[in-house]
Amino acid sequence: MFSSLGLRFFLGAACVSSLVALLLAAPGAIAGQPAQPGASSEPRSNAFNDPFLQVTDAIPGCPVPEGPLYTAKEVRELAHVRSQHGGSCYGAGRCRLPNSYLYDADIVPRLQLYLRQDGRFNDTSVWVLGQRRIVTLMGCVQSASQSEAMEHAATLVDDVMGVVNLLSVGSDPQAARYPVAASKRP
Repeated sequence: MFSSLGLRFFLGAACVSSLVALLLAAPGAIAGQPAQPGASSEPRSNAFNDPFLQVTDAIPGCPVPEGPLYTAKEVRELAHVRSQHGGSCYGAGRCRLPNSYLYDADIVPRLQLYLRQDGRFNDTSVWVLGQRRIVTLMGCVQSASQSEAMEHAATLVDDVMGVVNLLSVGSDPQAARYPVAASKRP
């Protein structure tokens, strides 16, 4: 029915449509955040060990992102979805490793090194989250063009499949496009 190439295209399109549906259903889902951070009094942790690093630190007062924190209930709900999404890349022949989440622990430190050595981003405060070969940039930059340049630079790192740019120009906490850490809220 489908050729090998046709099947890969179909599976890739299905993954994209699933990602779009996930984004529409749960704001912040791509960054691994619950829809309403802080809404639960349950303890939260980075149960999936999603890499989350600060890569630059030059803008004072930049809102600190919350990071990938989940309640036990959210972990149970996400485990199946993450297993399906992680394995679909390998099944479609687009990944050499059996689960796309296995790349993240290597991608994020390499991206950190690349952005620091680049030199154009030394005057920013940025955090990077890696999930399923997709990196999310959060934090503060000096200009919209610097934000675009950082997004483009992130796409150049090996194994990065996509970049979500949640960077804000300046350090206004109201302009943050990501959930802010509870201990760092203004």
